[in-house]
Amino acid sequence: MTSSKQALAHPASSADAAPGTPPGAARGAHGSGAPAGADSWRSRLYRWDMKASPYAFVSPFFVLFGAFTLVPLLYTAWYSLHDVQLSSLDHQSWAGLDNYKNLWSSDFFWNALKNTLTIGVISTVPQLLAAIGLAHLLNYRLRGSTVWRVVMLTPYATSVAAATLVFTLLYSWDGGMVNWILHFFGVNPVNWRESDWGSQFAVSSIVIWRWTGYNALIYLAAMQAIPADLYESAAIDGANRWQQFRHVTIPQLRPTILFTVVVSTIGATQLFGEPLLFGGVSGSKGGSEHQYQTLGLYMYDQGWIIGNLGKASAIAWSMFLILLVVAAVNLLLTRRLRKSQ
Repeated sequence: MTSSKQALAHPASSADAAPGTPPGAARGAHGSGAPAGADSWRSRLYRWDMKASPYAFVSPFFVLFGAFTLVPLLYTAWYSLHDVQLSSLDHQSWAGLDNYKNLWSSDFFWNALKNTLTIGVISTVPQLLAAIGLAHLLNYRLRGSTVWRVVMLTPYATSVAAATLVFTLLYSWDGGMVNWILHFFGVNPVNWRESDWGSQFAVSSIVIWRWTGYNALIYLAAMQAIPADLYESAAIDGANRWQQFRHVTIPQLRPTILFTVVVSTIGATQLFGEPLLFGGVSGSKGGSEHQYQTLGLYMYDQGWIIGNLGKASAIAWSMFLILLVVAAVNLLLTRRLRKSQ
């Protein structure tokens, strides 16, 4: 009887509470400690914090992406369906697909597309081949390897304006070093700005100089991730360095090579600064006869020089569709590589 009275006089402590009960729940139920409402409010706040914190951390990216990428992209799509002039932005008239039809029948658009593809091939293929060769040399233990890697990044760190200015002087018709070297070997000088293949080669050389070292470091990082056991097995089988490079290094670099090809293709499609600065006064036209006018230059010429923003927006969306095709091809090739492996 006495023990039962003592049990009634002294409520159960938190240690005597049922298993799984949160600390303080028993005290709150009997009126001792913090109120039960405060504990439930804190638990709800904790759950909200756990659910909302990840979204709050990544929200700045989506806010900036929406404000400076998504909204302008959609607004450009709206412009491409209207007749809009730079001098009168408030006066817009519905044009439907007329801007795209005009591009389809425009010789300047097809010329810019052809120049973009030509310059892209001339600049991408030698660039990636040279990058693989440089990365293969840097992959071996060399004295001052860190210095050589910094040297590889120096062209990439140089501004487009400075690099193009130097190359413009090198390819100058009168007094340029390139024509001087050609004259030294008995070759007639070339008017690099006015000739078709010469101007495209000159612009491509600027792109090659700027991006070869960058891609070389990407290949170098991929080469250093290749297991050394593969090279040791190939050496035991009697493979020399060239055979190891062909049968070990290149197959292991296929995903990286595909990545650099896609990125270089995207960069070639958006090529703008190098041909604009190389052409000087006629840079937006891509030369006197549009011989190196790219899609980026053609869009700039239509939008800011002529002032036809509707047509310029249609060109921008055409470039965007081309990039989607490149991304789709990349996806298909990636899936095939995974299946083959």
